[in-house]
Amino acid sequence: MGNGLSDQTSILSSLPSFQSYHVVILGLDCAGKTTVLYRLQFNEFVNTVPTKGFNTEKIKVTLGNSKTVTFHFWDVGGQEKLRPLWKSYTRCTDGIVFVVDSVDVERMEEAKTELHKITRISENQGVPVLIVANKQDLRNSLSLSEIEKLLATGELSSSTPWHLQPTCAIIGDGLKEGLEKLHDMIIKRRKMLRQQKKKR
Repeated sequence: MGNGLSDQTSILSSLPSFQSYHVVILGLDCAGKTTVLYRLQFNEFVNTVPTKGFNTEKIKVTLGNSKTVTFHFWDVGGQEKLRPLWKSYTRCTDGIVFVVDSVDVERMEEAKTELHKITRISENQGVPVLIVANKQDLRNSLSLSEIEKLLATGELSSSTPWHLQPTCAIIGDGLKEGLEKLHDMIIKRRKMLRQQKKKR
C-alpha cells in the first residue's frame, strides 16, 4: 500500500510540466504588438486596430527542441495615456517583449525612454527582455546595430538580460527564434532565483 506513492512519483516526474509563462508585450503605439500576438496565436496575419486597453491570449509554442511551451501573453496598449499602467501588468511577470518599429526613427528616442523606464522599476530588475525589432522587411528599416545604439541597450541594467531580435510580424519571420531566446533567459533566471533561495 505504501509503495504506490513512490511508483506515482516516478510516473509524474517523467511527464512534461505544463507550466505557463506570464509575458507582457509592450512598446509604443503602432509598433506592431498586437500583430505579433495574433501572428503567434493564429500563424497568420490579422488586421488590427490600436489597442485601447489590453489583449490577452494563452498560446502554445513549439520551440526548436520540439518542446511545447505555453506563454500567457498580455498585449498592452502603447498610447501615451496607457503607459503609466504598464507597471501593473509587469508585476510578477516572467518576461517582457518590447516591440519597436524599425522604420520609425523619429520615435526611437521615445521608445528608448519607455524601455529604460520599465526595466528600471524595482519589481522588473532581472526580468528578461526580448526586444522585437519589427518591420525589418521594409527597405528603410534601421539595422540592428543602429537600433541597439538608438535604444542605448548597453545602458540597460547589468541585471537585465536582453536580446534584440529582427522580425517581420506580418509574415512571422524571427518571432519563434525570439521566443526561444526569451524562454532560455526565463529558464536561466528561474534557476538563478532557485539557487538564491537555497542559499538563504
